[in-house]
Amino acid sequence: MRLNPMPPKHRLILLRHAKSGWPDGVADRERPLADRGRKAASVIGIYMVREKLIPDLALVSPARRAQETWKLVRRALSKKVSEVEAADIYEVSAERILDVIRAVEPGIRTLLIVGHNPGIENAASLIVADGNVDAMGRMREKFPTAGLAVIDLDLDGWDKIAARTGYLERFVTPRSLG
Repeated sequence: MRLNPMPPKHRLILLRHAKSGWPDGVADRERPLADRGRKAASVIGIYMVREKLIPDLALVSPARRAQETWKLVRRALSKKVSEVEAADIYEVSAERILDVIRAVEPGIRTLLIVGHNPGIENAASLIVADGNVDAMGRMREKFPTAGLAVIDLDLDGWDKIAARTGYLERFVTPRSLG
């Protein structure tokens, strides 16, 4: 149970792109979503709206599968969200993702990153110090495609994010949502 009833100063939402296809002769960066991935991304978008998980800013990998995931999530959102194609989150380490987060303006309260494994999974594991025990167990067991980690941060600005500064508020997958 969370001890602090106050809302977090900042909220980080990490979304792994939805399931992609592996067409012959297509470069990794150009791989499209599979049918299953399109459905999963829509489910996650609807969930985010229902749970009021609306970002102020979305940083999205330039890879086609991440862009397509974001477009399907964005379609469900109730408000326009600023978005930036972020080449710095494609095929990078958790530490690099933290560097990207540190550069975000402090006025952005809720940040969404749509990226790839292993970077997204490793970043979530690196940032989270505590949280919902069930969610932490599921996230550490597997961070599947279209997995969504919601991490609360009691920091004055994104530039303060570091290892073990976050609280895992929830971790959901399309499968866990039914």
